[in-house]
Amino acid sequence: MNKRLLAATGIAFLATGSAVAQSSGNWTGFYGGLQVGYADIDTNVSGIDGDGAIGGIILGYDYDLGDWVVGGGFDYDWTDVDLGGAATVEDVWRIKARAGYKVTSVGLLYGIGGYAEAGTDNLSSDNGWFIGAGYEHIVAPNVSIGGEILYHEFNDFNSSGVDVDATTFQARAAYRF
Repeated sequence: MNKRLLAATGIAFLATGSAVAQSSGNWTGFYGGLQVGYADIDTNVSGIDGDGAIGGIILGYDYDLGDWVVGGGFDYDWTDVDLGGAATVEDVWRIKARAGYKVTSVGLLYGIGGYAEAGTDNLSSDNGWFIGAGYEHIVAPNVSIGGEILYHEFNDFNSSGVDVDATTFQARAAYRF
């Protein structure tokens, strides 16, 4: 009986130690997850704007440098934002670079930027850029949650003469490998 108790105690200690190590703020590794939020899209044409829900998948890799974390990622969002009957934005995908500072061992405040492409129902798609900021927090071993706000710009969308800008705010949840 003592051997079983000792073994159970050892296993519990190792599991707790592993959980503490994983949630103590080592951000190095791959992650994948989901995001959901809100998009506000404006154009330089009067009456051609819209807003609505947006959400999709996130994938990426981070590298922990001590107090700083750098990383890259990809995300894809589905949406159905009607732009005043002229077009409907159907999806947005992004290639991201981010750099952040650990405000606590499990909290990361970061800046982000990169390449974006938006697709519509009748104007095809076009590429642009985005910049933004976010906060991510490790809440359990291998699990983080956060929020991100991004400003996007698509100049002369698909050679139409229409400039498009969009602001998105999304809540994110990721599993870290």
